[in-house]
Amino acid sequence: MHSKITEFSELINKDLFEYFDTYLEEYKVIFDSMRYSVENGGKRVRPLLTLLFCDACGGDVKKALPVAEAVEYIHTYSLIHDDLPCMDNDDFRRGKPSNHKVYGEAFALLAGDGLLTAAFERITDLHKAGLYSADVAVNAIYTLSHLAGSRGMIGGQVIDLINEDNADADIDSLMLMDNLKTGALIEAACVMGCIVGEADEAKKNAAAEFAKKIGLAFQIKDDILDVTGTLEKLGKMVGSDEQNGKSTYVTLLGVDKCQELVDKLTEEAMSALEAFDDNEALKEYAEYLSKRDY
Repeated sequence: MHSKITEFSELINKDLFEYFDTYLEEYKVIFDSMRYSVENGGKRVRPLLTLLFCDACGGDVKKALPVAEAVEYIHTYSLIHDDLPCMDNDDFRRGKPSNHKVYGEAFALLAGDGLLTAAFERITDLHKAGLYSADVAVNAIYTLSHLAGSRGMIGGQVIDLINEDNADADIDSLMLMDNLKTGALIEAACVMGCIVGEADEAKKNAAAEFAKKIGLAFQIKDDILDVTGTLEKLGKMVGSDEQNGKSTYVTLLGVDKCQELVDKLTEEAMSALEAFDDNEALKEYAEYLSKRDY
């Protein structure tokens, strides 16, 4: 693994929980609930991409940390809500009981709301501290709110719910859903790294193109792992898509064709990285994501 990937991952995990250290005892439970899900961390793909793109643009990754954390807070809130009985009704997340199984549905709902709000508080707090300009803060907030909102991640979740019992969804429908549900927040992570790195529009556009390709590859890989993975490695039940009668890339194309598509999308994502002089770590990370087994 490239040294920058290891270094930046350590930075993220060291700084990510500071927000949860200040509270009144009267509402401590909500901070406990928020921290519980953020600590149950997973791969930290999105915040790591933020730092890697900031670095590739010649920016200071420490200035990008609050923006990277904001993306991870929003990703975590989406997972808390996704697990709720009214949504996917999942009892486990990354090998541990889902938030609502530990804290109850009401506090899980509020923990998600708290993390969503904390994301924007984190970005503006660090602007107030003089870490970056108002223009950078506003552009980052616009990018995150646009791509995480109803025209992005939430829109994709809506399409997923509408098609929940649809075993006849075609490839185009799946790609539209996943470009929004998964790809949009990955795009926000990549583009915001460029914003903090004060990159030009060409680099921002290249980062967005990379994100669209790698985001779709990421979701197709998840579908593969739902068939080939194990509970021990994935930290969640496998085979759930098939049990629920959902149309997936694997049901439509088969495992081998899906992996071929993952490899093709990864190559296209790497081509977009030619806009950046210092792209070695990003290329290595893209390759890692395409080959992961969890």
